[in-house]
Amino acid sequence: MRPFVYQRADDLRGAARLVSQARAGGETPTSAPAQFLAGGTTMLDLMKLDVMQPQMLVDIKALKPTLDYPLDRIQATPKGLRLGALVRMSQAEQDQTLRRDYPVLADSLHLAASAQLRNMATLGGNVLQRTRCTYFRDTSWAACNKRDPGSGCAALEGANRKLAVLGTNDKCIAAYPGDFAQALIALGARVALAGPKGQREIAFSDLHLGSDEPHIETSLAPGELITSFLVPSGAWTKRSLYLKIRDRESYEFALASAAVALHIEDGIVKEARIGLGGVAYKPWRAHEAEAALKGKSLTEEDAKQAASLAFQGARGHGDNEFKIALGQRTLVRALLQARAMEV
Repeated sequence: MRPFVYQRADDLRGAARLVSQARAGGETPTSAPAQFLAGGTTMLDLMKLDVMQPQMLVDIKALKPTLDYPLDRIQATPKGLRLGALVRMSQAEQDQTLRRDYPVLADSLHLAASAQLRNMATLGGNVLQRTRCTYFRDTSWAACNKRDPGSGCAALEGANRKLAVLGTNDKCIAAYPGDFAQALIALGARVALAGPKGQREIAFSDLHLGSDEPHIETSLAPGELITSFLVPSGAWTKRSLYLKIRDRESYEFALASAAVALHIEDGIVKEARIGLGGVAYKPWRAHEAEAALKGKSLTEEDAKQAASLAFQGARGHGDNEFKIALGQRTLVRALLQARAMEV
């Protein structure tokens, strides 16, 4: 690991100022010389691999509360949830409100990483984790557009079994590795941000960018950080679940996953929310599949038709072509399991 300066920030404005001032110009948020540090479970890992080389880490774990809401708490209201960005994954996973009223959120956290990592990792850091693509994480491979724009993508003709089939192009086929993000995008969450220019909110679906410029992964401005997630309540949140298919049942990333939330009345689907993971370049909302389910009784055939629509634009590259069929079967299974839930 390369040497770096450690700074401890006391407030949001000071933290944002430290990071934005250290950015000389032209760097992306992930290549900037100063980076925020919360749980550190991703940042320190990438620094050891020499993939990220920050000259300064700004520790935000002890930020003083300068907003109307705490960054390390979960707040539930009739309108929905506010999840502070510094809430630990394990804290949210065990929260009784999430388990009862938003099980897809609790499921996605429980099935992620290991218990030790969930005790350290924060919700804000979790959604910003970077791809596990071998060619990105191994700097001996020169061709990686995420690390070195314009260098190419070694994964296109390489070992790509775990990489994406949705939202990719010839510049990058990396897969977004997280679980929690699939639940957030399915539930139509928003993200509260704070930075040198003040506070703002964006749709969670606008946080992660597409594969046209692989080295620019998010829409965060220089020095901007996530302060909380806003999850609206709805008739579909209780009938929700996260299904994760992986090579082994613990401490493994998804080959395919589905976050599903359904509002069913009198046996008919009134509303469907679907997020797909393990198969896409970024957190993926399957709008076409959702629309196809409305007004249906959700038979197995209905679920198969929706799954086919969800993957109609999928593109495999040799080793990962199996993910198209696997992703469809995963979604069908998740939909049928959600339909059978007692709420």
